[in-house]
Order: sequence, then C-alpha cells, then structure tokens
Amino acid sequence: MLYAEDSFFTLSMGGRVALGVLSVTLAIACLWFVYWIVEGTGRLVRALIAIAVLYLFVWVSPQIYYLLYLVIIDDLPLQWVVQAPPNWRKMLALITFTERATLTEHSQGLLFWGLILTALLRRRPKGE
Repeated sequence: MLYAEDSFFTLSMGGRVALGVLSVTLAIACLWFVYWIVEGTGRLVRALIAIAVLYLFVWVSPQIYYLLYLVIIDDLPLQWVVQAPPNWRKMLALITFTERATLTEHSQGLLFWGLILTALLRRRPKGE
C-alpha cells in the first residue's frame, strides 16, 4: 500500500475521522476563500492568490492540526509547531507531487490544483 507507513494509520479510528473532517473542512474553507476573493480580478492575480493561499496553508496549518492532536493523543505538550515559511523548492515539490509520498504532501498538492482551478475558472458576474 502506497501510504502504509503514513502516521495517519497510527491514529485510532476516531482520530482518523477527526483528522479527515478537519482536513476536508480546511480544504473547503480555502477553496471558498479563493472563490470569494478572486471575483473581479484578472487571471494572473487569481493564480497568485491561489498560490498565496496554499503557501499560507502549508506554513500555518501544522499548528491547527497540532491542536487536534492535543485532543486525540494523550500527554502531548502544548507547544508552537509552526516553523520557518516553506521555500520555493518545497512548494514546487508539493505541487508537482515529487515531495515525499505521504497523505499530507499529496493532499497539499491536490489542494493547490483545486485552488488554481477554482481561481481560474471563476467567472465574472453577468453585467461586468
């Protein structure tokens, strides 16, 4: 199995469900935000917004996930887990699926392409 060694499978079933729900919720929030904010902008600006949203997601979301882990995993210390912002090589590896083969990295790559499609396929309201 491709993801057999992924840490996702070390969680209980309840933990997996909670992680899945959180991940889907964050992805929908990002997609909705891009859909909402790109209205009335040109294609280049739309693409840049999608890239910026993914960049912020990759940088900040580990803290959001860690807050969930505090609830589902006993004895984790309360700590800040956000590190330095990702560099362009890491981002390029994510969006081209050449980063490590984990659910996290592949999901982030899929999110990027969803954000790009959402941004670029958004139509201007009629009458503009």
